[in-house]
Amino acid sequence: MYSPVFWINLAAWHNSRRFHLPIGAHIMTSRNASPMIPRDRLPYSAIVDRPQRKLPGGARVVVWIIVNVEDWDIGRAMPRQVLPVPTGVAVLPDIGNWGWHEYGMRVGFWRMKEALDSRGIRASLSINGRVCETYPRVAKAALDAKWDFLGHNYIQMPLHQVWDQQAAIRQTVETLERFTGSKPKGWMSPGFGQTMATVDYLAEAGIRYICDWPVDDQPCDFSTAHGTMVAMPYPIEVNDVVTIAVQHQSPEEFLRRMRDTFDRLYQEGAEQPRVMGIAIHPYLSGVPHRIKYLEQGLDYLRGHEDVLFWIGEQLLDWHVGQSAAAAR
Repeated sequence: MYSPVFWINLAAWHNSRRFHLPIGAHIMTSRNASPMIPRDRLPYSAIVDRPQRKLPGGARVVVWIIVNVEDWDIGRAMPRQVLPVPTGVAVLPDIGNWGWHEYGMRVGFWRMKEALDSRGIRASLSINGRVCETYPRVAKAALDAKWDFLGHNYIQMPLHQVWDQQAAIRQTVETLERFTGSKPKGWMSPGFGQTMATVDYLAEAGIRYICDWPVDDQPCDFSTAHGTMVAMPYPIEVNDVVTIAVQHQSPEEFLRRMRDTFDRLYQEGAEQPRVMGIAIHPYLSGVPHRIKYLEQGLDYLRGHEDVLFWIGEQLLDWHVGQSAAAAR
C-alpha cells in the first residue's frame, strides 16, 4: 500500500508535467526531510539577558522595508486570489487574479518606489529569480536605486512543492548574480515555506541570512550543515499580505499596525536596539486606494529622531560586528 506522501507527490508530478514547470521547480519529496528541527539549530536567547547592543549615533530602531516582487506563472493556480473562483471550482488560466498581480508590476511597483525614493529610503527587494527575465525594467530600477536583492525562489511557489530544492536555489542565486553582478546574501521563501533541510541548502549556496524564521526583534544566529546563518526580524503582521489579503483588514489597520509596532519598539529601543521590518507587495500597497496609508506610515516613522532606515546587507554587517564585539 502506498503512503499519503506517494499520492501527494504523484499528483504534484502530474500537475508539473501538465503546466510545464521549469526544471528545479517541480514537486516535493521526502528526501528533503532532515531530523534537525529549528529549535535544535537556534539556541534560546531571552532578549532581556543579552549584552547591550549599540546602533550608530545611539539610534533606537532600525526600520527595514522589504518589497516583494514575484512572477506568477499563468499555467498554475495563482498564489493569492482577490476574486473568488466561478461556482467554487478552480479554473485555469485564472486571468482575473493574474491581472491583479500584473497591475502591481506595471503600475503599483512604481507608485511604491516613488514613495520610497522621495523620502530617501532604500529597500530590500525580495525577488523571484525569473523576474529578472520577465520584468527586467523592475529589477533594473531596484538595482539602480542600490536596493539589495534577496532570493525568493525562481518563480512564486512553495519550496515544499520543489522536486530538487538545491537546483531551484542554485538557479535563483545564479540568475540574480548574473543580473546584479554579485551573489544575493539574503533569502525569503515564498509564504515562509521550508522543509527541515532548506537552510542547509541555502547555506551551501552561499546565502548568509534568511527571512523565514520571524522569531525575534534582533538578528540572531543559527547553525546549518555549512556554517552559521542569521535569522532576520522579517515581519509577519506588519505585512500587507497578512493584514489585507489574509486577514481582510483595511489599509487603515495596516497603518495602525505600523504606528503601534513602531511606538513600542521605539520605547524599548532606548534600552536595547530593535529592528522593525515592514513587508509590502506592489499589487496590495501599490494600488491607488492604499498607497496614501503607506506614505503616511513612512512619514510617521521619519518624524522621529534616532531611527535608521537600512537594507538587509547593512543589518547583516551590523549584526556580525556586534556579535564579534560581544565575543571579545
